[in-house]
Amino acid sequence: MTMLVAKNIILGITGGIAAYKTVDLARKLVQAGASVQCVLTESAAQFVSPLALQAVTGLAVRSALFDTDAEAAMGHIELARWADILLIAPATANTLAKLAHGLADDLLATLALATKAELVIAPAMNGDMWRHPATQTNLALLQQRGARLIEPASGSLACGEVDVGRMQEPQDIVNALAQSQPEPILAGKRVLITAGPTFEDIDPVRFIGNRSSGKMGYALAQAARDMGAEVVLISGPTALPDPQGINTIRVRSALQMLQVVQSHFTGTDFMVAAAAVADYRVERIASNKLKKQGDGGLTLNLVQNQDIVAWAAEQPNRGKVIAFAAETDDVLANAQAKLVRKGVDAVLANSVANGAAFEQDMNHLWLITPQQQQDLGIATKQHLAFVIWQMLSGQRS
Repeated sequence: MTMLVAKNIILGITGGIAAYKTVDLARKLVQAGASVQCVLTESAAQFVSPLALQAVTGLAVRSALFDTDAEAAMGHIELARWADILLIAPATANTLAKLAHGLADDLLATLALATKAELVIAPAMNGDMWRHPATQTNLALLQQRGARLIEPASGSLACGEVDVGRMQEPQDIVNALAQSQPEPILAGKRVLITAGPTFEDIDPVRFIGNRSSGKMGYALAQAARDMGAEVVLISGPTALPDPQGINTIRVRSALQMLQVVQSHFTGTDFMVAAAAVADYRVERIASNKLKKQGDGGLTLNLVQNQDIVAWAAEQPNRGKVIAFAAETDDVLANAQAKLVRKGVDAVLANSVANGAAFEQDMNHLWLITPQQQQDLGIATKQHLAFVIWQMLSGQRS
């Protein structure tokens, strides 16, 4: 449990019967070395005693958004900044919906919007509510934003049924929370990551693009941040929100991405080129929308973009440069050839045949270096990101 020592944890308790377990949960978090501030919703106070929570944490329970006594000591903005982790247990279906849609109608929901702390949710609800598409959509949205999920267990529920939806036991939550705190193996390191597609304009309304969602690059940026690195994320056009605690720079074209990479490259310890950068751009962008000319075709003259990864690999006194290779065939052979051709330190290869990996949360990667080819397996992009950093930093073989 050493990873929870000196951590400031807000334990957000919402109105489910599983709230009765939170006195034990708060006690175990304190025993693991954390400072714990409990925040109750109005309905949670029907299930658990604020006095009992205060007795095990040593801190008065917070519940009201407008509390003059509490504001005089630690206002809700200060409390949001104090926290390293915001743990919501139990998290009801209603709470998940509020968090997903950014509502701020009570203290806990307001803290969730105001804090930069890691959000960890431990749901508890009826099995049908858990499986409902609305709940699953809300969960997916929260996870996309970086929230960690401690999945509910199966067992006897308050409704009398035996089904999934039971909140994990307090010790299991503490164990999961400790495991979710990665070792700061990148502390003091500067990391530069490119992510997403590039769009090469044809005219004011059309462009040449690709299917990259940016999810792998964003996962790598967030994992590097969580491992202590100073991260610059250069992102092409994506639907993903800017990750908290990361200097995110938005670009559109390959040329813009190159210019930003060049301005931030000096002094980086790692550059990971996860972006799907266009190899070609239109030689001359039309100033007005191109019109269809009868039944004839359209000819575009394309010119080659400068290779960003190759430029980085050629720089003197550089840190490690890692490229991606998304291939439709001969994945390992093509990745090995890219490693040699571009002079990079490693290549992360995956198959995109038949659209695999695009816009998905799962990926299957190989790490190719001059010494080895290692299959990292099929896993979530978030999990693979942590594995990749452990391997690149020499903490895992």
